[in-house]
Amino acid sequence: MDTKLTLSLDKVVIEEAKIYAKSNKVSLSKLIETYLATLTSKYKSEIEITPLVKSLSGVISLDDELNVKSDYTDFLIEKYK
Repeated sequence: MDTKLTLSLDKVVIEEAKIYAKSNKVSLSKLIETYLATLTSKYKSEIEITPLVKSLSGVISLDDELNVKSDYTDFLIEKYK
């Protein structure tokens, strides 16, 4: 059941929100409702892992001494020589 809510917001914020809502083809009320629902929803303590992702787990083994940051830095240095 929908209930009316009166808010006092900065005029510029309201105008920008209206433009954003219109460009995303959603009403301002729905935009605010979705935002508030997101804020107030309970955080899931465990992320659901899909069966596909579960089946891929362990497919790739990486070297224990692999330093991704260092390797990427070396790659960029070579790329932009």
